[in-house]
Amino acid sequence: MARHELHHDNCFEWLKDQPPNSFHGVCTDPPFGIVEFLPHEMAKLRSGRGGVWRLPPTIGGSQRDPLPRFTTLSAQEREHVRCYFRELGEALLTVLVPGAHIIIAGTPMLQHLVQSGFAEAGYEVRGAILRLYRGFRGGDRPKNAETEFPDVCVTPRGCYEPWMLFRKPISERTVADNLRKWGTGALRRIGTDQPLPDVIQSGKTPQIEETVSNHPTLKPQHLLRILVRCLLPLGNGRILDPFAGSGSTIAACQAVGYDSVGLEIDEEYFKSQESNILALSALYPDFKGAALEMTAADMPKLGQVWQCQPVQGVLL
Repeated sequence: MARHELHHDNCFEWLKDQPPNSFHGVCTDPPFGIVEFLPHEMAKLRSGRGGVWRLPPTIGGSQRDPLPRFTTLSAQEREHVRCYFRELGEALLTVLVPGAHIIIAGTPMLQHLVQSGFAEAGYEVRGAILRLYRGFRGGDRPKNAETEFPDVCVTPRGCYEPWMLFRKPISERTVADNLRKWGTGALRRIGTDQPLPDVIQSGKTPQIEETVSNHPTLKPQHLLRILVRCLLPLGNGRILDPFAGSGSTIAACQAVGYDSVGLEIDEEYFKSQESNILALSALYPDFKGAALEMTAADMPKLGQVWQCQPVQGVLL
């Protein structure tokens, strides 16, 4: 059975104490504007008032989830984003084995800054895997002038989410040699006759998962299981999520059968991770990320989730 560890810690400090070549891949959804997950901004989000987190209006009778306003970032804050991800890349570099891949959830507005930071840290930029879904970002008319400019939108309506892909350079002469020595350097195929595509149709996080966690950026298990599975080309190794949040990435690793470690600095999110992982990993027991679509048979009713056996984990 796959094992996981959870640490309530600052990832930069924790990584300093880890031995070299400890992890074979990283999958994470970090704080992209950096400021949106600072303690005072989280307090505003939880109270539902003010700050970077915008509470959109109700549309068609449906309440929209809070979204961080990346357009509010100043030039100095945008430069901080680039430096932050360069420093994150540097912190991860030693603990990753040669050829290890990193998959980072992103936003189109800040993607170039993240890629620049990781390139400066010494990684190969390997493009991105696009999650196709109909989001609520963009498409708005000019603020306070909606009726004056009914046929105008300030930005396109967002319909994709980039999950940026990076690779620590291989240490061996060829990828094949690196696979033989480290088990890394490539990505796991969906199937023998189906390579991993760079576009995945994966819609809004299902309600059955949102009842487990109220994290504002909870990503669907369908997508996460495909992504974490691809990180270990031979199916062996250990995955790290340095910004574990709700624990959904660690839950995906449990479901796929990979050992993993999650780090989270926010105390409230950390306290709920073990129960979240138990519930999320128990969903869709037959879906292991080895297909691009989930069938009706993969989707149990909510009541069935709590009848599953606990996963094995270590809370630190």
